[in-house]
Amino acid sequence: MSAKFFWFLPTNGDSRSIVGASHASSHHTVPAGYRKPSLRYLSEVARAADHLGFEGVLTPTGTWCEDAWLTSAALLEQTERLKFLVAFRPGLVPPTLAAQQAATFQRFSEGRLLLNIVSGGDDVEQRRFGDWLSHDQRYERTGEFLEIVRDVWRGGPVDYRGRHYSVTDARVSEPPNPLPQLYFGGSSPAALPIAAEHVDVYLTWGEPPAAAAAKIAQVRELAKARGRTLRFGIRLHTITRDTSEAAWAVANSLLAELTPEQIAKATALHANSESEGQRRMTALHGGRLDHLEVYPNLWAGVGLVRGGAGTALVGSHEEVASLISEYHALGFDEFILSGYPHLEEAYWFAEGVLPLLRKRGALAA
Repeated sequence: MSAKFFWFLPTNGDSRSIVGASHASSHHTVPAGYRKPSLRYLSEVARAADHLGFEGVLTPTGTWCEDAWLTSAALLEQTERLKFLVAFRPGLVPPTLAAQQAATFQRFSEGRLLLNIVSGGDDVEQRRFGDWLSHDQRYERTGEFLEIVRDVWRGGPVDYRGRHYSVTDARVSEPPNPLPQLYFGGSSPAALPIAAEHVDVYLTWGEPPAAAAAKIAQVRELAKARGRTLRFGIRLHTITRDTSEAAWAVANSLLAELTPEQIAKATALHANSESEGQRRMTALHGGRLDHLEVYPNLWAGVGLVRGGAGTALVGSHEEVASLISEYHALGFDEFILSGYPHLEEAYWFAEGVLPLLRKRGALAA
């Protein structure tokens, strides 16, 4: 299967430095040269991704992000074919309303909606939004939510009685066409069965190839037991240049801007996260600076301070294309990428790496 490549909308801001914090952080770190996530700037990033041939863009969710639904809707008219992978959290929106919003977006966008289901990995942030369920309860609720939404999309009406939701005569005015594909990430024992039962694409953050392959093998077996087949995607940052030396110079410049206090504080916060995926990202570096290349051309430096996806593909265009090909051979067909700053890095990747992947047959011509 040909690989698909997505870019990322920096709705918490952008910079030539690393931008971001844990979802549970009490403040948003703003580095020098910060680019606010204005509609004008996000439009530039979206138009660039559209022009450069990316399949779509991930619009993230979280305390420090602009709202994903509103941002994506505002950017529809700024783009022509770009799809929007909209992240949202079940439990913060009732399932019938979410089904209605998605159906409307799909019609207005003429089929450009994809949905990234984020159950929520940290109590601190969930409680900001009034959600007091435990980690495992949130995944249980996600399963009920997706069951209702998909049944409503298939035409309804839906009557449902569960532990977390009860609906009667749930329906939308018209089912979306096509049905939005569902993306989902989660590394805990509570998360994997939800992926196997309900979603189309299982996502993982960028662990070294063997660890990432072992994780999707678990999900593949769980899905097979349910008579289902999933696709698999991986979330990574990129620093790709004409030479390996130039790419590593950029990585080292990002590292030089981080203070020991920033790193220590973020590492402690992330290491104690309720998110299994976050803890796995943090374990790759452990707050240390002496072994950040955790696999050839896979760098864990972004995760020293940024929550969520914390690894980057770093190297020459050929080296980055080779590592992507390695992940692709293991079963990853969808790559959701980003880089600092997102506007410029989109060009570096699309102009430097995508042509090489086409020659290798990993990407449709």
